[in-house]
Amino acid sequence: MRRYTLYIIYSIAALFATTSTTLAVEPLAVRNGKVVEAKSGKTQALTGVSLAWHHFADQYYNADVVRTLTEDWHAEVIRAAVSVELGDGILKNPERAYKALYTVIDECIKRDCYVVVDWHCHNIRLNEAKQFFTRVATDYGDKANIIYEIFNEPEYQSWAEVKAYSEEVIETIRAIDPDNLIIVGCPHWDQDVDIVADDPIKGFDNLVYSFHFYAATHQQANMDRCDYALAKGLPLIISECGGMDHLGQGMVDIEWWGRWTNWARRNDIGWIAWSLSDKVETCSMLRHGTTTTPAEGGWEVADLKDWSLLVMATLHQEAELNNAK
Repeated sequence: MRRYTLYIIYSIAALFATTSTTLAVEPLAVRNGKVVEAKSGKTQALTGVSLAWHHFADQYYNADVVRTLTEDWHAEVIRAAVSVELGDGILKNPERAYKALYTVIDECIKRDCYVVVDWHCHNIRLNEAKQFFTRVATDYGDKANIIYEIFNEPEYQSWAEVKAYSEEVIETIRAIDPDNLIIVGCPHWDQDVDIVADDPIKGFDNLVYSFHFYAATHQQANMDRCDYALAKGLPLIISECGGMDHLGQGMVDIEWWGRWTNWARRNDIGWIAWSLSDKVETCSMLRHGTTTTPAEGGWEVADLKDWSLLVMATLHQEAELNNAK
């Protein structure tokens, strides 16, 4: 019954939504603590989907998946999670990493979709990060589609350590690309936004700070910390989120998923749902172990988990609300 209800929600949303939410992308900026369109000043709370770590899920880093996510799911932004240290990540196999990433970037540009270039690492790898972002900024820094995420989920590093690392990477990017958004990671899996709000990075424009939530774990206390950061003027983006617990497992907490997405909408904050893969875990959106789940996108409802149906329904709802403005 629960899966059927989610399917009905998705179907109704799809019926009334427009055929596509993507338009030619506008350059983005950060002003007065908000992400806005640089020219008009209109707030821009991007919503979308994150691909999984590329080293085990790069079969989904292709043009047809980008088409499905933008046209059918109504994602405004796609996050490409470039694995750094784990498995066959970029440190071990850079050719594979850049091929996967650039395929997604090229298709996002073609389809007028924003793309988050995510350095998906939990540890400070300063020299490697500078080399990576130098190459990406050199190749794509003139495209307004590009958003740099320079440190996914710092684990045990202090804000002083993360801040020093971030300042060096930001300086590296800004020497090539002076304008595109840069997402700065916050300590303890992007939770300590209140600490960052008391000592933000200065001297650079168009910075936004990441907060991650998993609705079955992160609830009122975490929302209060975000409210504190917003009150201090810290610009936030939810660059990764889920409806389940922080390990990506367990039941989806639909109530708190709704609370978080409503809170984000009220505060003009974008969110990106984790993740597009077929791992055996709640947060992976595709069903595992079936040949009917093509890596090329265009999935049927039977290919999708309840989590992905909920994400699609919410994305369609966001599109309708945006169209009604």
